[in-house]
Amino acid sequence: MDVGRRDPVTGRTTTGHEWNGIEELNTPVPKVVLFFLAIGALFCLGYWLLMPAWPLGSTYTKGLLGNDQRRIVDQEVATAKAQRAAWLDKIQALDFAAIKSDPVLMQDVTKAGHVLFSDNCAACHGIKATGGPGFPDLTAKSWLWGGEPEKIAETIGIGINSTNDDTRVSQMLAFGRDGILDRQKITDVVTYVRSLSMPDAGSVESIEAGREVFAGNCVACHGKDAKGMHEQGAPDLTDSHWIYGGTLQDVYSTVYSGRQGHMPNWNARLTPAEIKLLALYVGQLGQAK
Repeated sequence: MDVGRRDPVTGRTTTGHEWNGIEELNTPVPKVVLFFLAIGALFCLGYWLLMPAWPLGSTYTKGLLGNDQRRIVDQEVATAKAQRAAWLDKIQALDFAAIKSDPVLMQDVTKAGHVLFSDNCAACHGIKATGGPGFPDLTAKSWLWGGEPEKIAETIGIGINSTNDDTRVSQMLAFGRDGILDRQKITDVVTYVRSLSMPDAGSVESIEAGREVFAGNCVACHGKDAKGMHEQGAPDLTDSHWIYGGTLQDVYSTVYSGRQGHMPNWNARLTPAEIKLLALYVGQLGQAK
């Protein structure tokens, strides 16, 4: 094919290429494409001149506008910290009753508390605070050490069986492993304890026998009514909330082998104001229940 031959249909010249009788026309690039290419090139040139753009070893070109995103972000972070510090100072200055009586302030407390809880507590208690095997359900209102905000804040701060010198200390004896009770007595007391929230847990004879075992071995911590003692960190055995499970095998394992929970002391990581926020947030969980 001759190069430059004019196509009779379009009037454009050909390039000399042909595939199966199809000729390639020498079609120029549309002017609109060239226009936008030129605009793009001018924009890049202007951006390179006005804004930080080119790396220069350990530094970079600052641009004619002197716009520094790192400096802007640092300023915004510093401003946010200052505003947060002022708000936390207000929280720290108010007592629990004053904060709880302010609905608008409590909305902010709930939002901040939820973030703190997600970042620090959800790993054990779950994102919904419903707990799991070995970790209490914080929405159940079944408190080991008391559910008042002051008590919750203290528990968060010093922990349970933690490394803090003032930590709360709690441990359940291993009645079977240490030979305090024989197998039959353990079976009977397990039946009795389960009957407190499940009336059909076992036979009347086993329940009555377990009641005697309970009176002789368990009331010192759990109380005569089995509703627990906050001073000891002993749980209420009459409700349906079980930390380690409420099946026959679960309760038997608890009585036989004992339990010793652990909670870190968060005063080593969180400020007093943040602990107060967490206490207020945790204290209102499960309010609908």
